Amino acid sequence: MTASQTSRSEPLSARERQRLLTGVHSNPHAALGAHRQDGQITIRVLRPYAEAVHLRTAPGIAHEMHAEGDGLFSITLAEPASPDYTIDARYADSNHVTPDGYSLPPSVSDRDLAAFSEGRCAELWKVLGAHHRNFNGVNGVGFTVWAPHAQGVFVTGDFDHWSGRTFPMRLLPGNVWEVFVPGAKPGDLYKFRIHTPSGRIVEKADPMAQATEVPPATASQVCTSAYQWNDTAWMRDRQSEPWTARPVSIYEVHAGSWSGTHSPTTYRELAETLIPYVQERGFTHIEFMPLTGHPYGGSWGYQVTSYYAPTPKYGTPDDFRYLIDTCHQAGIGVILDWVPAHFPRDDWALARFDGLPLYEHPDPQRGEHPDWGTYIFDWGRAEVRNFLTSNALYWLTNFHIDGLRVDAVASMLYLDYSRPPGGWKPNEIGGRENLDAVTFLQELTTAVENHAPGAITIAEDSTTWPGVTRPVRLGGLGFTFKWNMGWMNDVLRYISREPQHRGYHHNEVTFSLMNVASEQFLLPLSHDEVVHGKGTLWSRIPGTSATKASVLRALLASMWAHPGKKLLFMGQEFGQSDEWCEMRGVDWFETNPSTHDGALHNGITRLVDHLNSAYRSEAALWQSDGQPETFTWIDASDTHNSVVSFLRHHRGSPSIACVVNFSSTALHDYRLGLPQLGTWTEIVNTDAEEYGGHGIGNFGAVLATDEPWHGHRASAVITIPAASALWLRAPQAQSTLG
Repeated sequence: MTASQTSRSEPLSARERQRLLTGVHSNPHAALGAHRQDGQITIRVLRPYAEAVHLRTAPGIAHEMHAEGDGLFSITLAEPASPDYTIDARYADSNHVTPDGYSLPPSVSDRDLAAFSEGRCAELWKVLGAHHRNFNGVNGVGFTVWAPHAQGVFVTGDFDHWSGRTFPMRLLPGNVWEVFVPGAKPGDLYKFRIHTPSGRIVEKADPMAQATEVPPATASQVCTSAYQWNDTAWMRDRQSEPWTARPVSIYEVHAGSWSGTHSPTTYRELAETLIPYVQERGFTHIEFMPLTGHPYGGSWGYQVTSYYAPTPKYGTPDDFRYLIDTCHQAGIGVILDWVPAHFPRDDWALARFDGLPLYEHPDPQRGEHPDWGTYIFDWGRAEVRNFLTSNALYWLTNFHIDGLRVDAVASMLYLDYSRPPGGWKPNEIGGRENLDAVTFLQELTTAVENHAPGAITIAEDSTTWPGVTRPVRLGGLGFTFKWNMGWMNDVLRYISREPQHRGYHHNEVTFSLMNVASEQFLLPLSHDEVVHGKGTLWSRIPGTSATKASVLRALLASMWAHPGKKLLFMGQEFGQSDEWCEMRGVDWFETNPSTHDGALHNGITRLVDHLNSAYRSEAALWQSDGQPETFTWIDASDTHNSVVSFLRHHRGSPSIACVVNFSSTALHDYRLGLPQLGTWTEIVNTDAEEYGGHGIGNFGAVLATDEPWHGHRASAVITIPAASALWLRAPQAQSTLG
């Protein structure tokens, strides 16, 4: 092969050159790369700081490119078509030989861009962000970013020594900027250098980054996964039947502080230590407080800056996959706290991403949260809804997460949430409902149902919004479960009262049982209830340590019998006495038998183990949650004794009677109405000695005779220990519910 004839290229126009070099060219590929004109090929490249650049068209054939100044080099070949070529740039201390990314077509399709603009790109993470691939025979990374207000965008990183001048991006349909960088590779750090409408230049982390630097550093990282999953059986089983008809008992964890030590915790260490512990306790799921990228540890993960990247504080994305996979192989589901309600103002992240409101609503009354000092997503914008909905699917499909607990739903649903009179504007029909948020939540739950079979969505909602768990097709929001915040607030207030006063506030332990069929509920005793001066479950209860332990055991047993799934924050399974702090974590030392109250704390743990075991084995306690026929009162009005008693049913399974005495006095010869004659087995007694109690009870069983009581056809005379709960299993399943 002979060398082509070369000549000096026609220079760019002054305007074209200025736009390119100042970073405000929306189509740098029109000036850079290879272009045919008048039977010749002109090739122009941008290599700032290069001392010389050669064009290599074949082994041993190189053409020196002409320096145009400011890092521009060009050459014209007397050829009718562009040859295959590489660019050899010589710097002061090295040479870099790479293909020319500006000779390539866009690395993202118009079809995907159109889907994103319309808010219907389910796998957005495959379209935007950084993707290492072989593209048209060239190895490198394609970078894409949505920035409609930008005047120009560069990608900069390890591959250009962070010059911020080498790789300008082109604007594609849908206001997406794109460039393919040959030679960029997994592990490279990068950011987008954005020229804003005001003339400012800001460097931003990639909103779609799938990996990031370890905080406090803030760069994004090119990421690929080589993980091989081993949870096929679990993923198949999770969609075999709805979780509303299964036992769900969740252990909530803050990953960084679960160990209770000051040494760093990793995803793989959690796989080795947390999973066996959760198995031993009998929980069905682990719920992690947010593990998406959040540089500020004090936010516990609720100030998210990197929605598509697991926090690198504990390891790599594949390390996180290993943790989830190991959970699944152990028969444990994984739920992730997810934060679509708001995001922080960090100037290197989503906030004012391209110089103007983009991910946040432009109206401060809708786009700024007065309590948290954060921005609120603009759910009325299709691309923003797509960003969030796709993000949910990313965790549920790419990481095999089994469910999302959606944070702060109450703040999303109402325009006047936490705002003073005059601090909000009504919606278009004059109401206080945030109709854009409703649309987003319905799109979210529908997308999860369609694209992630068997995954669940849980709404943290403290309002009376109707139909949170009603299907979208019937006008609801479509969540699988809703937190029962009313139950939580009531019972925590109740147990904090002196025993002699509880009878005057009996409704605090009965009200939640009056509307168990209004939603599919989940009962939470979460991290929010053991911080910020609220105390813990243990410290809220008045009295001696023995009294605290006794009331706490009764509370947990009544919770596990109450209709609805369960959630308990770490440390509360043994009654941690001090508030949780992310810098200290779980006070495991309290379970040391040699400590003053160690036996009491360990007794609470043994009870939780037994509750989870009994709960999972008794279908009446979970099979038909949310159905009115599965719950029957025995007595809701015994205020004198502070006793609550009710029945749980499921057709084909023995009924379970739950009796709770919240007073400080043991009740002997207490007549309890029951629907069946015969021997009822005492399967839980929270006053058992193995739990730290006094061992008062009914010798394992009670006999129901044909004396009607409490509106039931039979009754038994029983003993209810002070501050204790009993579970009694019926002699046999009934063909009809009594």
